[in-house]
Amino acid sequence: MAPEIAPQPVHGAAVQDLRLTLENPLVLQSGVTLSPVTLAYQTYGALNAERSNCVLVCHALTGDQYVAGTHPVSGKRGWWDDLVGPGKVIDTNRFFVVCANVLGGCMGSTGPKEVDPATGQPWGLHFPVITIRDMVQAQAKLIDHLGVDKLFCVIGGSMGAMQVLEWANRHPERVFAAVPIAGSYRHSAQNIAFHEVGRQAIMADPEWAHGNYLEEGRTPKRGLAVARMAAHITYLSEVALHRKFGRRLQDREALTYGFDADFQVESYLRHQGYTFVDRFDANSYLYITRAMDYFDLAQENDGVLSQAFTGTPVRYCLISFSSDWLFPTEESRAIVRALNAVAANVSFVEVESDKGHDAFLLDEPEFHQTLQGFIDGTAEIRGLPGRAKGARP
Repeated sequence: MAPEIAPQPVHGAAVQDLRLTLENPLVLQSGVTLSPVTLAYQTYGALNAERSNCVLVCHALTGDQYVAGTHPVSGKRGWWDDLVGPGKVIDTNRFFVVCANVLGGCMGSTGPKEVDPATGQPWGLHFPVITIRDMVQAQAKLIDHLGVDKLFCVIGGSMGAMQVLEWANRHPERVFAAVPIAGSYRHSAQNIAFHEVGRQAIMADPEWAHGNYLEEGRTPKRGLAVARMAAHITYLSEVALHRKFGRRLQDREALTYGFDADFQVESYLRHQGYTFVDRFDANSYLYITRAMDYFDLAQENDGVLSQAFTGTPVRYCLISFSSDWLFPTEESRAIVRALNAVAANVSFVEVESDKGHDAFLLDEPEFHQTLQGFIDGTAEIRGLPGRAKGARP
């Protein structure tokens, strides 16, 4: 019998942490068996009587399950609080929204910082390498637990888009609609290269202690901060960086002729790096970036991307951003061409934005309107109630 799902608050200081420990071991793509497996997740809104209004949100590399409301660790707004909530684009008065911290993450799901029951110590590098497929396999177990046979929509940006594509590829009968945003069917050589720079920065930090830093009471803050700084540059466009910082100096009238943060952009990146280490685990960063590197939906289908979608009943909406050079529009267009090749139901919009890859996390009216239009139209086809009068556009 499916469990009763109590509505969860979207706003307010109190956040109920939800956990599911899987009954059976998880056989990973590598062939390794992992047990026990716990998923930390959040829900927002209420499941309807037909259990047909569930929206699964998949988070990006440094995201987590706290999509909306107040984040219990950072105290900041949830990473998609602009989009998820009562009357918003993903309206929690209409939809039951679920988001799980990915397998390998560091916000309560089983990952390298959690305790290995065989040793009583944190897993560290003894944790098995995981993939996007493994993340989705664990999420599917969670959706089973919630009593949902078919998701109304799976949606996510960046690494979340990879999970969306994996869901639609592996479980097409369980997905009514899929919205991959600012993503790709595989990681490019350039993206793998940026990830390797970040991993090497972490592993070069003496405090990393060969992955055993938690056991030894240490933290590789410098390495993780540098990894975050390097990655953060890829999330922004040159135009956005210039508009925000240019070559303006930081709290000074003249150059110091030294290596302090003379420029505002330097100070900004240092702030991004050193606040990141307070909420993220270094080993999780290694594992999750590697999972992204391994993802290649074409390679898994004999090098023919369209084979991943043959006969798919899923309704797709792909969204890209014109200034995103991490996952450029051409990556989304390749997926659209593959879907068209098998006569799939697909729509595609490139949003004009100069904000770079991070545009999917920011206030972009055209993006929000596009998403709203697709969700409303698809909900009508699905037979779900329409938006309430007075709801925000």
